[in-house]
Amino acid sequence: MDRLEAMSLFVATVEAGSLSAAARRSGVPLATVSRKVSDLERHLQTRLLNRSTRRLTLTDAGDAYLAACRRILDEVGEAERVAGGEYSAPTGELIITAPIVFGRLHVLPIITAFLATYPRVDIRLTLGDRISQLAEEHIDVAIRIGRLPDSRMVALGVGSIRHVVCASPAYLAEHGTPKTPGDLETHSCITFEGLGSLATWTFAADKADFAVPVRSRLRVNTAEAAIDAAIAGLGITRVLSYQIVTAVRSRTLCPVLRDFEPEPWPVNLVHAGQGRLPVKLRAFLDFAAPRLRERLAQATW
Repeated sequence: MDRLEAMSLFVATVEAGSLSAAARRSGVPLATVSRKVSDLERHLQTRLLNRSTRRLTLTDAGDAYLAACRRILDEVGEAERVAGGEYSAPTGELIITAPIVFGRLHVLPIITAFLATYPRVDIRLTLGDRISQLAEEHIDVAIRIGRLPDSRMVALGVGSIRHVVCASPAYLAEHGTPKTPGDLETHSCITFEGLGSLATWTFAADKADFAVPVRSRLRVNTAEAAIDAAIAGLGITRVLSYQIVTAVRSRTLCPVLRDFEPEPWPVNLVHAGQGRLPVKLRAFLDFAAPRLRERLAQATW
């Protein structure tokens, strides 16, 4: 029995949630996955998984063995990367995730320049607004916007962004400019599902945050749609500062209620940071961090 292969398929089965899902993910026939896991249980003389028609669950022995398998497989991978020269020159694949709009506007241009500088590195970039789990999804580095929960991850700060309320000059000329957050109750608002509550917006005064109810004339699920609707004069919207730099500079959108903006959100490059960093990751962090700081410093008005 190839113990390392069996361990890998056992870990894949647990992470995928079923034997069939592990087979699809690993590109291995279902019968092979089932046989390898059974062989592993016979070798260990203990049951690792409780099988039912609906799902698989770990036994106590399986839970402990899973942690050991992950550690062993990580160490084997580390040894292979050292032998393959990954720690002596930037080479191999980097997996990076970033928020959709921020990734398109700021991360992708930096990645393009990085790939031109390091021809032996490949990058897989995933743009999405959900919070990815770095270890479970094998992500090397994530660009995170917002306050980070306490964790074992390492965060490298590159700047901050603000929550901005804005509207078109035409809308403000017709309906008036709100002077305080409470004035929003008489205005049409465009709310964005990816940025907090649809029913309230948060502001700050006297070092304290407070929520103000808003009336959604239009609800959308992307920042671009909210911005386009605001430019068209439909109402007032609330987005992140970097998303409307061009619109503000061209005066198609006007920020309002700036004195009531909540504390800016930090932007960080986040990675696992455990053990010795591969040169490809160190190279990307050193390359991307100063460029992101410069771009964020320029993305203001």
